[in-house]
Amino acid sequence: AAAPLPLRIADFQEVLGEPTVALAKLRDLCFSGIPFDGGLRCLCWKILLNYLPLEKALWSPLLKKQRDLYSQFLKEMIIQPGIAKANMGVSREDVTLEDHPLNPNPDSRWNTYFKDNEVLLQIDKDVRRLYPDMAFFQRPTDYPCLLILDPQNEFETLRKRVEQTTLKSQTVARNRSGVTNVSSPLKTTPNALNEYEVLPNGCEAHWEVVERILFIYAKLNPGIAYVQGMNEIVGPLYYTFATDPNSEWKEHAEADTFFCFTNLMAEIRDNFIKSLDDSQCGITYKMEKVYSTLKEKDVELYLKLQEQNIKPQFFAFRWLTLLLSQEFLLPDVIRIWDSLFADDKRFDFLLLVCCAMLTLIRDQLLEGDFTLNMRLLQDYPISDVHLILKKAKELQDSK
Repeated sequence: AAAPLPLRIADFQEVLGEPTVALAKLRDLCFSGIPFDGGLRCLCWKILLNYLPLEKALWSPLLKKQRDLYSQFLKEMIIQPGIAKANMGVSREDVTLEDHPLNPNPDSRWNTYFKDNEVLLQIDKDVRRLYPDMAFFQRPTDYPCLLILDPQNEFETLRKRVEQTTLKSQTVARNRSGVTNVSSPLKTTPNALNEYEVLPNGCEAHWEVVERILFIYAKLNPGIAYVQGMNEIVGPLYYTFATDPNSEWKEHAEADTFFCFTNLMAEIRDNFIKSLDDSQCGITYKMEKVYSTLKEKDVELYLKLQEQNIKPQFFAFRWLTLLLSQEFLLPDVIRIWDSLFADDKRFDFLLLVCCAMLTLIRDQLLEGDFTLNMRLLQDYPISDVHLILKKAKELQDSK
């Protein structure tokens, strides 16, 4: 059984109090769950995701450097293009013949701008829907980005950019057919209205911060850009950092999330890249591995799923790619991630968690038909993550 909380907190404080953090000890502690108290989880995740080095003396200078770098990204990728765009209406001198919206040249700045808009609209649609059962992402942040929300600025923020692009696409749709296109992006059903509640000027919702993080990531990583589902990876990270009890860390949740997300994506991005599906690092290999592990641990259940032709891609694709962030409530996802990030063989443990999830509903699966079983796997019934993690640990120890 886990030690009582005050003792566990003391254990963490001891390991984190050393001039050089003992990584193996820290991983051990984190594996059994990190207490929220005193900002321990935020700090541990930053170390486990290789954002903070093990030498404590390096933390302050590194954080300052990275946060400054992030401000630089905001200036180059959101503010400057926004200023250029805002000036378009006022002065015409920078719209040379070389660079105007209809210029077919692929290097045209406008071309980039429109391409970015496609990515931005996809991100926008996804981040507005983050954890709809929680009010958090719709709420205003205590630390809106001052660079961006400076009342002096005339430039186009991402929010304005989305609004303008959406309006444009509506107008286009309307003009082409003479009637409004039914799928116009602003067509809202009554219950979707609150989803687009715009906060007063000078405020921004947490989802807008997540949108910025993903947009900058897409700009800096054109090879992968943005793939649906990344919003589900960044959500729990940002939530954890933005609810840190330590206000000095909380204030920098955006920059810190960006770098931790970038590091985490470096480890799992292969899951998002279609062309790698069949390679050893790709997702297909990992899905097969869930089944081969299941076959070792519970051959009867394995054969049943085989016989019903329930392929791992029907459910394990989402489980593995999104690190289970869609299967459980956010606090439970965060608890699972404590163990996943602490796993030194990175995400081998995730395969065991998936196996544990299967074996814990084995009786229902053995009785159910294809339709019933698919429903169970698509909407996983057990919500006690401690039970699942305990089972996964047993599977690990029985190797």
